[in-house]
Amino acid sequence: MSRKLLSGYNISVIFDLKLHLPDLLMTNGSFKIFILDDDIWYSELLEYHLSLNPDYEIRKFHSASDCLANMHLRPNVVTLDYSLPDKNGSEVLKRIKEQNPDVQVVVISGQEDVATAVDLLKLGAYDYIVKDEDTPERLWNTINKIRENVSLREEIDHLKEEIGQKYDFGKVIIGNSDAIKKVFNLMDKATKTNITVSVHGETGTGKELVAKAIHYNSTRKKAPYVAVNVAAIPRELIESELFGHEKGAFTGAVSRRLGKFEEANKGTIFLDEIGELELSLQSKLLRVLQEKEITRVGGNTVVPVDVRIIVATHKNLAEEVKKGRFREDLYYRLLGLPIQLPPLRERGSDILVLAKFFIDAFSKENGLGRKHLSSEAQQKLLSYAFPGNVRELKALVELATVLADDDTIREQDINFSASHTEKDFLAEERSLKEYTTAIIQRFLDRYDYNVLLVADKLDIGKSTIYRMIQSQELTVK
Repeated sequence: MSRKLLSGYNISVIFDLKLHLPDLLMTNGSFKIFILDDDIWYSELLEYHLSLNPDYEIRKFHSASDCLANMHLRPNVVTLDYSLPDKNGSEVLKRIKEQNPDVQVVVISGQEDVATAVDLLKLGAYDYIVKDEDTPERLWNTINKIRENVSLREEIDHLKEEIGQKYDFGKVIIGNSDAIKKVFNLMDKATKTNITVSVHGETGTGKELVAKAIHYNSTRKKAPYVAVNVAAIPRELIESELFGHEKGAFTGAVSRRLGKFEEANKGTIFLDEIGELELSLQSKLLRVLQEKEITRVGGNTVVPVDVRIIVATHKNLAEEVKKGRFREDLYYRLLGLPIQLPPLRERGSDILVLAKFFIDAFSKENGLGRKHLSSEAQQKLLSYAFPGNVRELKALVELATVLADDDTIREQDINFSASHTEKDFLAEERSLKEYTTAIIQRFLDRYDYNVLLVADKLDIGKSTIYRMIQSQELTVK
């Protein structure tokens, strides 16, 4: 570039920028910059400054129409001269944002007009720079900040993509049983719309994992996922937790606080143990679902919210409605797409598939080497009812992995919880007579074989128990 071209500008700025080159050479990847300025001399000056970074791919345009026609090339930044002969700067900014909302526009103007600058920033301009001898340096710094933000956003998008892969259905819920395949099918349907989802199942079946998998495989995956355990929040705080509060709304409210619904805006809110929500708040939740808006505690302003609702409970909400503990209108509003998670005892060989998964993961994490279950240990697991479901299985086999003396986990290494050693009578299909015999035997064992006490507690004749003992249907010690 000739000295004549540089006259009138602080030439030291150019040489100062060269001091940054060691840092610049550390950057990777192409970063596209469009320079839109009808002043050929000035656009070449800006190009010279920015080209000091070898990663910057720069193209110059001298008319708005020419620049707009090339927006399909997806630049990262456009430097926009506000005074163009063919179009107004505001109009060009709008057109750029319409074609690609992610591109950052830096307006460069020969006038220091605060009102114009404010208007352009409101329209989406990243910065407004006045033309003077410091413009190249300011532009350099501004573009560096933009690039840092772009890199951060790309990293966040990548992490969210990884999270989505982590919550791939087959990785979230391990198993091949028909019961689990039905769950996968419903989860897949849930991801395709914004329908409310209600997840039902016993404690430990993985209800929150299902909620996360649905969110991270839906169109809302880049927006927030917010989980709320209704049962874990004190009654006096639950309204504020869900809907937020204004400063001074109650003692201790020293500032405004956004609630979980506002935090989850554009994303998903997961309300776990929804059956524990007290009746007075159920009506407020119903209004939020119907109107898609919330009002913070102590405030009057209506705040619109756009959230996908997923609820979960281990309770039978239909029964809760019959008993008057849950609003019928809210029940039908939340029912949406129901997903029933089967208890582990109904998943057959999935027990062994899950056990192997947990053993391998725990062994790898703790450097224990590969371990496997003996056939006796496998049979012991398959014969157990698992009242704690998958959560209990995980804890059980991790302990067994630690207790194993070698690479084989044996029957004696598997220790069921003392509180769960008794079989769940409903876990197996039996005849009424078999159930009756098992119940009487359990009571005899519990009450030290006191026949009279057991007969009284079960409201049956003592002669019935004696007859069953005599026929060896029942055993006494």
